[in-house]
Parts: sequence; C-alpha cells; structure tokens
Amino acid sequence: MTTMETTPAAAPAEAPVLTLGKALNEGLRKAMENDPKVLVMGEDVGKLGGVFRVTDGLQKDFGEERVIDTPLAESGIVGTAIGLALRGYRPVCEIQFDGFVFPAADQIITQLAKMRLRSLGKLSLPVVVRIPCGGGIGAVEHHSESPENYFTHTAGLRVVACSNPADAYTMIQQSIASDDPVIFFEPKRRYWDKAPVPVETGGWTPLHEARVVNPGEHVTVLAYGPAVKTCLEAASAAAEEGRSLEVVDLRSLNPLDIGTVVESVNRTGRCVVVHEAPVFSGYGAELAARITEKCFYRLEAPVLRVGGFSTPYPPSRLEDHYLPDLDRILDAVDRTFTW
Repeated sequence: MTTMETTPAAAPAEAPVLTLGKALNEGLRKAMENDPKVLVMGEDVGKLGGVFRVTDGLQKDFGEERVIDTPLAESGIVGTAIGLALRGYRPVCEIQFDGFVFPAADQIITQLAKMRLRSLGKLSLPVVVRIPCGGGIGAVEHHSESPENYFTHTAGLRVVACSNPADAYTMIQQSIASDDPVIFFEPKRRYWDKAPVPVETGGWTPLHEARVVNPGEHVTVLAYGPAVKTCLEAASAAAEEGRSLEVVDLRSLNPLDIGTVVESVNRTGRCVVVHEAPVFSGYGAELAARITEKCFYRLEAPVLRVGGFSTPYPPSRLEDHYLPDLDRILDAVDRTFTW
C-alpha cells in the first residue's frame, strides 16, 4: 500500500466555485498535466466528453492517444487498462453508469485486485475505475445502482467515494497517484452541486481519512457519496427540534477510517448509518458490526441503518420512495432514543 497525499478540509475565500463534475474534470486535467503516463479511456469520453461531460475538452487538449474512445465493452476497457498499467501507464477508466460495471467485474475482481499478491509485490496496477453511482436523476434500469459492496468485499482494491466538489478535485488526483487499483465512486445526482474548490497543492486531508462535516452531540450519522448531502439536510432539520447530529463523511470505504468513526460514536453514544444501497448485506452492516465491537460499552442504543430496500432499483417515478430521505433518517434518529 502506498502513502497518499491529502484533501483540503476548508477552502480559502479565493477558491473558484465549481460543480462536482467540473471539479473532477479539473482534477483529471491536473493529473494528466503532471504525468504523461496518465490516460483516460472509456465509452464516449473523447469527442463527446462523457455522458456527464466529466471529460469534456480533455481529448482536444491531450489528443486521442491519451483520451481514448473505446468500444462498448466494459470488460475490454478494464482488461486493456490492466495491460497498459503493466507497461507503466496510469489508466483512468470511465464506466458510463454504475449498472454497466458488472461485465467488467471479472477483470476487476479476478485480475486487477489480485495482481500485486499474485506477483508477491513485484507488480502493481495503478488503475482507477471511475463509476458514477446512485439514483435520483430519473434514469432507466441499470443506471441507478449502488454496487460498492461488491468491491469493498474484494481484498486488493481501494474503494473511495467523493461527496462534494472539493473532494472530487483532490481525491481523483490522489487515486491516480496510488500504485494500488482504486474504485472511484462519483455521486451522479451531485454532479451539478456547486462549491468552492481549492486548486492549490498541499494541506490536503489523506485520501483514506473520514471527515466530520457537521459536528454534533447526540447522534452520529455515517454516510458517503450521494447520501452525505441528504444527511446534512437531516441534521439541519433535527437542529430545529433540539437534536444535534454529528455527520461523518466516510470518504473511503476500503480501507475504512474506523478511528474517526469510533471517536464520534464514543462521544455521542448513538449511531445511524445511511446509504442508497439495499440495507441487507449492505456496507452499513459492516459498520454496525465494527461499531458494536469497538463501542459496545458506550452505546446507548443499537446501530440503526437507513438505505434502499431489498428489491431491484425501481422505475424512476418510484425512486423517491426507495431512496433514503429526511423522514426516514430522522425516524431512525428518533428510534435511537427509544431503547
């Protein structure tokens, strides 16, 4: 495992205001400027600039040999990236939508994740697989999945999820700098959220460190990716009722910054985990188990989970009933006080 650089905790006043999508674009551009071995590849990433325009303008500025429009074949995209990485390149693969990653699962799980151990550390595969994730955009089937648990369960992969423009800009650069493969989740319904983005180098939070984004006293709320903003909105609503929620953005799912989590839960004594993926066997189950082991004598109530239901992602007209919202989060918070 390599040591990562770090992401800014607070943006200076002069920082430009960017959307999350544009912040990713600028982060990719910076990485490509700094290292000629960085390549971007995927379906429609070149002339079109990606379905969400995250790679807009990169092929024009860096050429078709570094920003590569690939066939519609996710297994081929990742397999080719593995070969390029073995030759010294740092490929960044775009999977157009979360549900399209499964054809590439064989390459990711059986090859990408295993190569370092298989070669006894002699070979590394610095490949980043970018995956727009989650729902909330009114998309059709296979366009609103949350497949993070398939990859957090796979040893050998780093798995991270940005939730805001500042983290998007810095975390994508940190991921590209990693000598280990990184699965990089991007919350697609947050692509258009705007915030100041510090573009200077240095003073950054480590890639695999969680961050308290809303200090609180009564309940710890853990989230990542698209659910972080929803939890912050829930914290604002709870404050009006006299409840103080501490919202922790996990940022890294594997490795997990369990220290920050334990410190928060030991202080509040209560915990709610929120994610868009189904609750059954979801990432929240791992968090609940870890917290119960490490915070058992400080917990005032069981760790509760709020997430998707155990059903395929519904048609877009029903997704508001599926996705965690303020009411479901606040109901879980209330239930932690009834034990």
